[in-house]
Amino acid sequence: MHDVIVIGAGLAGLRCAGLLSARGLDVVVLEAADAVGGRQRTDIVDGFRLDRGFQVLNPAYPALRRSVDLDALALGSFPVGMRVRTAEGMAELRHPLRYPQSIAASLRSGLVNTRDAVALARWAAPALVHPLSRLARNDVAVREGWDAVGLRGPLRTAVLEPFLAGVLAERRGETSEAFVRLLVRYFVLGRPGLPAQGIAAVPEQLAAHARTTGADIRLDTSAGRISALGEEIRAEVSEGDSVRAARVVVAVGPDAVTDLTGLARPATNGLQTWWFAADEPPTASALLTVDGRGRGPVVNTVVMTHTVPSYAPAGRHLIAATCLLPRRGDPAEENEVRRHLSEIWGADISAWELIRRDDITDALPAQPAPLGAARSPRYAERLYVAGDHRDTASIQGALASGERAARAVLNDAGSSSSTASPHR
Repeated sequence: MHDVIVIGAGLAGLRCAGLLSARGLDVVVLEAADAVGGRQRTDIVDGFRLDRGFQVLNPAYPALRRSVDLDALALGSFPVGMRVRTAEGMAELRHPLRYPQSIAASLRSGLVNTRDAVALARWAAPALVHPLSRLARNDVAVREGWDAVGLRGPLRTAVLEPFLAGVLAERRGETSEAFVRLLVRYFVLGRPGLPAQGIAAVPEQLAAHARTTGADIRLDTSAGRISALGEEIRAEVSEGDSVRAARVVVAVGPDAVTDLTGLARPATNGLQTWWFAADEPPTASALLTVDGRGRGPVVNTVVMTHTVPSYAPAGRHLIAATCLLPRRGDPAEENEVRRHLSEIWGADISAWELIRRDDITDALPAQPAPLGAARSPRYAERLYVAGDHRDTASIQGALASGERAARAVLNDAGSSSSTASPHR
């Protein structure tokens, strides 16, 4: 019998397993897929490196810095800013502190006026000085927060709203203001990018550490019914046998947590990413590009290979385009996406080759206001739950949730210390 079964080899499950095995516990991880990673997967298709949906990794996430060796990831960093398609043409906005020489161009763009700039500064300032618990007091939807500070001009409608639609997977402004402020803090402090080997490099590093400390990670092993019998918990597995342990951590995605625990299915938002190959890029810029005219279906697009050249074979370029994936209604079709991309880039894209379309139904847990505190990992006697749906909808939330679950297990198992040394 094992000490702990961890069901799910996503970020939360791998982080939890690594911490527990580093403390000497006998840990087995059951993963239904053929590789670790959960939603953080990367596939090689015709020489192109395709993440499962458009991903970014922010090195400012505290839990990420505790969990992995960032230098080993060889991150390529996106420029901190964006390009905005307007009725007059293409405008560029960059982080004014990191690129002070860009301030004049930003002011000339027509997207930034003094009233909006002051309102945004008033709104964002608390995120830089207060913890999330403080930000969440009297929390409202982000659209209400922006209304309250008078942020109503083009900086909101043409820049922030289109940008956040792709980040939050919703365009109605229903997401918690506190959560959006937290994301703003991380964007200010960090420079998001991607590992040279794809987003899968993060869970692969976590899995390597867990295995080094003794964890047994079993792929292609689907866990079924969980039942308690005396001092042990049994998890039925796809091979027909069962795995026994003193404790079980369920670290699966929102789509599977109900079947294993009985918890209500977490609400989620969906995203659709289109991957195109081209011999010539539509721009020399590596900035994320949005449509500030309020048109769709594309919410953002970017030339990936300007930031991570390893995502394409030599001499080719990879372009990502992301759309919202509605719960009700039809998803975007290729002809719509191509039409809109042609407008955004101002280029003929008819020669672009569609490599793959990723429909990620459960891309992100929804984070409506008011934002609640991170949920306890303890669900039942010797049964724990971890995942970003128990914390915040981010890589930071997934890793932090895995850490909390590990601390709870160690405390309940009578360990003398509730944390393990972070892997570097």
